[in-house]
Amino acid sequence: MNDPAESGSWVLRIGREELLVRQRYEVVSIANDFLIALWFIAGSLLFFHRDTATAGTWLFLLGSCELAIRPVIRLTRHLHLRRFRPVGPKASDQDF
Repeated sequence: MNDPAESGSWVLRIGREELLVRQRYEVVSIANDFLIALWFIAGSLLFFHRDTATAGTWLFLLGSCELAIRPVIRLTRHLHLRRFRPVGPKASDQDF
């Protein structure tokens, strides 16, 4: 069976249970998108009152910064390099 670490998955052990997270970059991207929505919704709500407008502005700024993280996550997913491990006992430095 394939090792989850080799397939780009995360395994979280909680007691006797294991949570397997596949396609980790996609999961990180989804979590980032959820946080962007949360910051903009909270910022919008805070703009309804003059006393909380400054906090709303900071949340809009935070959401905008997370929007800048989106392409970084996508680029990292596409450019992800993993260490080459030769397969089998006959592998040598001259295998191409």
